[in-house]
Order: sequence, then structure tokens, then C-alpha cells
Amino acid sequence: MFAEPEQNVKQFKLRDDAVVADLGAGAGWYSFAAARACPRGKVYAVDVQKELLEKIKAEALREHLFNLETIWGDIERIGGTKLANNAVDAVIVANVFFQVPDKQAAVAEIDRILSSRGRVLIIDWVESLPGGLPPVSRAAMQDLFYARGFTVEGEIATGPHHYGIIFRKP
Repeated sequence: MFAEPEQNVKQFKLRDDAVVADLGAGAGWYSFAAARACPRGKVYAVDVQKELLEKIKAEALREHLFNLETIWGDIERIGGTKLANNAVDAVIVANVFFQVPDKQAAVAEIDRILSSRGRVLIIDWVESLPGGLPPVSRAAMQDLFYARGFTVEGEIATGPHHYGIIFRKP
């Protein structure tokens, strides 16, 4: 039922020296996949849950992923990720947007931290989980990013329960 981070990051085609932010990192699966894909780069795992960030940090050390750094941050407010303007080449947001009350603010923060011509991989649910929040439709997600001037670069295959869109910043 769940997407496969390694496969999805591989389809995102990150440069091996890319600087990547995994926003709403959760358990860190996408952070780890990105850190392995970018051995000469840097990955920032950003989340609001400190205990999850501690687990990510410990696992990264166990796996010798020294290019992975955790940040306690909030993606729903400008400056909330604590990353500088134009600081990253790529952003990954997987299974997060359906939980975010202020989606426009989250897209604004992505826009702020992403370098010119940078890319965003959005992966989200096509249906709600039992008893869960409603998903953000593909069309609604595109509208959010189009409103900030982003274009769709492509899509990735994520399985039957998710969709994956790659947006590019102008």
C-alpha cells in the first residue's frame, strides 16, 4: 500500500551533489534514499516532531549517511524550515500535503528555499486512508504550484495508492 522511497527518489533523478530538503520527513525513508542518491550532496530532513528527527539522526549515523542533517522546523510558515533562501536544488514532500492545513503557505516556503530552476517531488495519496483526512487531488496540487509559477516537469510511477508529480521552479 505504501510508496517505495528508493524507487521514487531514483525516478526523481537527483544529481549526486544535489542539496535536497525532505519536508515533513517523518520516519526519514525519503531522507535516507536521497542521502544515498546524493553522496557528494547534502540532505536536510525537516519535521515538527523532535522524536522522529532523533530517530532519523541515529539511523543516519548507523548507515554512515554523514550528508544527512535533521532540522526541527515547520513547513507551514515562511522561514519555518530554517533554511536560507534559494538554499536547495530539490525538495521532496511525500505523504504530507494531505495533513497540512495551510497548503499555500507550505508551497510559499518551498518556493523560498528552492533555487531558481529547482525541482520539487510531490508524492501524495490518491484516496484517504480509513478514517483519515481527505487527499489532495492531483489537480488541486497542480493549482497550488501553478499559482506560484511552477510548471510540471513530469510524473513518476508510484503505485496504485499514490501519485507523484515533479514541479520545476521558474
